[in-house]
Formats: sequence, C-alpha cells, structure tokens
Amino acid sequence: MKNIGFNKSEIVPAERISHVEEYYFSKKLKEIAEMNASGDDVINLGIGSPDLPPSGDTIDALTEMAHDVHAHGYQPYVGTPELREAFASFYKRWYGVELDPNKEVLPLMGSKEGIMHISMAFINPGDGVLIPNPGYPTYSSVSKLVGAKLISYALRQENNWMPDFEELERANDAGEIDLSRVKLMWCNYPSMPTGANGSMEIFEKLVAFGKLHNIIICHDNPYSFILNDKPISILSVPGAKDICIELNSMSKSFNMPGWRIGVLNSNAQFVSWVLRVKSNMDSGMFRGLQAAAIKALNAPKSWFDDMNKTYSDRRDLAREILENVGATVRDGQVGLFLWGKCPKVSTISSAYVRDDNNTEGGKNIAAEGNEYVRGEDICDRVLYDAHVFLTPGSIFGSEGENYIRISLCCDKETLSKALLRIKKSLKK
Repeated sequence: MKNIGFNKSEIVPAERISHVEEYYFSKKLKEIAEMNASGDDVINLGIGSPDLPPSGDTIDALTEMAHDVHAHGYQPYVGTPELREAFASFYKRWYGVELDPNKEVLPLMGSKEGIMHISMAFINPGDGVLIPNPGYPTYSSVSKLVGAKLISYALRQENNWMPDFEELERANDAGEIDLSRVKLMWCNYPSMPTGANGSMEIFEKLVAFGKLHNIIICHDNPYSFILNDKPISILSVPGAKDICIELNSMSKSFNMPGWRIGVLNSNAQFVSWVLRVKSNMDSGMFRGLQAAAIKALNAPKSWFDDMNKTYSDRRDLAREILENVGATVRDGQVGLFLWGKCPKVSTISSAYVRDDNNTEGGKNIAAEGNEYVRGEDICDRVLYDAHVFLTPGSIFGSEGENYIRISLCCDKETLSKALLRIKKSLKK
C-alpha cells in the first residue's frame, strides 16, 4: 500500500531542541572514538568520571539486595524511608544541617535529573534564569529546553570566581536585566570548572540576594568532599531553606557516577512541587541501589581521606601537564579537576598554536582584543599532536575562553604517559 501524501521533509522536531546542541562531550567522544579506531590511542583527561571504586560495603549491599526476591518491584517515588533518613543524617553529620527526612529530602536518579525537575517545576516560558559563566553547561541547556530567558553572570579569576552582586544590581538599575523577572539562580561551589571553593560568606550573600529579589538559589554541591578539608552546604546558612534548593550526588565524592543516585534538599513546599514533576517521569529507584547508597553515606572519614590521598598525588601530575602546555594554575583549587589559565600570546611559541591562517608569531591565536591564547587552540593541538584530550574552558562559557580544564580521573601511570607524550610533541 502506497504512503499517499507522505513527505518526510515535512516532519520536524519540537522547536525547543532548536535552542540546544548535542552535548560537547558527546560530540568529542565520537571524534576520539574515530581516532582510536584509526590506532591513535587517545588518552582522555577531559571527563570527570571517577575511576576509583565505591566502598566494599557499598558493593556488598547492592549484591545482597539483588538476591532478595522482594527487591525488584517498583519503589516509592520519594525513595525508601531508610534512604531519606541516611541523607538527612549525612547532612547533619558533615554539614551541621537539620533536614526532615519525610518532607525536605527527595532522592533522585542523579542530580542532573534534578536540574530538569527543578526547571520544569518553577520556570514558565520567558522567566529569567541566572546562569554562571563559566559553569556547568547543563544549567544553560535545560533552561533553554523549558523556554527560560538566560541571563549570564560572570565569574572572574580576579574575584576568586565568585558572583559580583554589585555588578548584577547595577545592571538591574540600568535596565540591562530585570531581576524582578528572574525565577532561579544556579550556583556551584566547590566550583566546576574553576576549582574555587565555597565559603559561608559567599553562601550568606547568595541567600541574601535570593531573598531580596525573590529568586530561588539552586546550589549544586557534588564536589564538597574532594580535596576539601571543610565541606559545607548552603543550607547551613540560617534561613537558607526558605529560598534555597541544594542538589547533591553520589557520583563524584562516592565514586558512583554510573549508579545515578542524587538528592534534592529544600523546604517542604519546594520539595513537594518538584515531586509533582519527578513522579510523572520515573517509577522509583531500584531498591538495591538505595540500600547501597545508605552504606556509602555512612562511610567513615578515613574512607574520604584515602580517596583524597590518591587525588592529591594525581593533582601534582595534572598540574605539571597544564604547566607544560603553558597554562598557569592557581593554588587552593578543590574538586575533581584542575583549571589553568592559558599563556599570553606574546609569551608562547608556536608549538601549541594552530596557525592555519599562516599567522606569524601566533598573532591569530586569540580573539581580537584578547591577549591570551584560546584554550580551544591549545586543546586541539594537544589532541591532534600528542593524542591527549584536555577540555577547553570555552565550553563552560565565554569567561572560560582562555582556560583549560584537566580531570583527575586517571591513574598516575596514565597521567605520566600523557605528560611524556606532550613533552615529546613539544620538541617536534
């Protein structure tokens, strides 16, 4: 039977996806796979997927529950009472934050899921959302998907990668932005990608700013235990729960990225609104994962100490890699990555500069008016010449254009191998 009138070219996707592109790492990993298929053996130092295992107790709990014949059915949308209690106890123990496990804690299938749920629960088309620049790209892409108006706020090295609230107020007073139309503000400390740590001072300012303008402060907090002696939560600020939502994750600090377990903590009203979205999008988390998460959340300080000793050793090598491609690395960074500033155009040789336009002395390796080399140019040359993948800071926003990020999720042997390749390619 003929398909009379069928015209495939007339089928188009929803308009919302025209505003977002395929995730950078999704595209880049395809290119790396092609290079590997051609025998290039690329070392991937770009992705923040912990290569260390969860605790033995965590794995044992998953295995034991998987053998329970009663554990394989649908689970509560809000997680088991035991898991909610474990998250609440964890927040009390480590952050000094009191949470009602029955009303203020919502387990998630990864905190990335929570970004979408929050956005769908609070944002109407045209509502403003404050997005950090540089920042996690998902804040922007999800905001676009729900039809929000994105308002970028700059994070700069000279301000220790903290929001400039005075700049935001001046822009509001000048009519450049309208804070009365802003519904959410995303923030993330310890910061990805910059490695800047949070503090009670900055959290207090964020809470005050949110209350002044009736803006929900969404704090994304998955890195607080990695190379960080004093993990803190924005919810430890008095009155923060009135205006703040905090996401946390088992992916980074507990070495469980593929398990997809996270949590959303806030006041009971906010949690109930997010639950309306979540309960229509999944059917609960496998009980074995919840049992394993409970074990992980009860890990002793010594477990985190051992993990951080490994990351500390790797960080030294990662720093050497960045410095060998000309980047400058600030001290005091925390989290799962190192963030390096590219060298000035006037100081770098052509070794890691793409000069396809036949430029002399690297004149075209920075955007017009920019005295620093672009991270993308250095990263491309490292990838194609040394077969080492680093992440250009530009994917996190325009303020990251002159920066490079490296992951600590590779063992010392792999990092040493990458360093040797880069040194050899520099001599060519």
